[in-house]
Amino acid sequence: MRANEFVQSYFDAWNHQDAQGVAAHLVTNGTYVDIPEQQQLSKEKLVAYLAQFFDHQQAQYNVIGEILASENSIAFQYRMSPSDSGGVDWFGAEFMTLEGDGAVKISDYYDPTHTVHSNLNEAHSAALPKYAKSGLHPKQLIKYSEKLTILMEQEKVFLQAGLTLPKLARMVNCSVNHLSQAVNAGFGMSFFDFLNSYRIGEAKVLLSQPELQSNAILDVSFAVGFNSNSAFYSAFKKMTGCTPARFRQDALARS
Repeated sequence: MRANEFVQSYFDAWNHQDAQGVAAHLVTNGTYVDIPEQQQLSKEKLVAYLAQFFDHQQAQYNVIGEILASENSIAFQYRMSPSDSGGVDWFGAEFMTLEGDGAVKISDYYDPTHTVHSNLNEAHSAALPKYAKSGLHPKQLIKYSEKLTILMEQEKVFLQAGLTLPKLARMVNCSVNHLSQAVNAGFGMSFFDFLNSYRIGEAKVLLSQPELQSNAILDVSFAVGFNSNSAFYSAFKKMTGCTPARFRQDALARS
């Protein structure tokens, strides 16, 4: 899959107000993250959201500048020009994490004030989210995000109970500030939610295994990196909508 073709297809869907077409660029379990609105939308919810959005907003979307791409990531800036002659242009930037032929996550940043800029350099600056303005270039964002993915998915450093933002920053070889921005920008969540998402994912695997059903839930919480049972329960319910005990019960009933 070529990045330019993927982005062009993505914007063609936006410009044709094709909600299904936009969502089709996500994989089945993909997520669209609206950073200013702090919304995380599944593929199905994105279709419903865009159907309403397109009923009230007609605009033309175009890429500004270079599309930055690596094996698993795409980052670019864009400009939205309302069809209404009285409307103002506004700017944004998106970061896509890829999986196969689609995006597992699309994080969208834009200027919520919808302020138009007369100077092109200012427009490019406005299109960059806060991480770029503070010194984190999109190429660095891709580099750090890929390193984070390797550390989490291959090396499973999240299992370390004492893992902190400064410790993880040293592993990534970047500043704490840049790592915090990379997590927020590349994955659409805070450091603790990012860390806990992997820990809870691992806990779900352990809780679903029949041969481990005799293990105490406290043992599972410690095994995946939590220092306290209360923190584990709170994070688990936040991310799954149920308690670990209820999840285990349901999982074992399905097996």
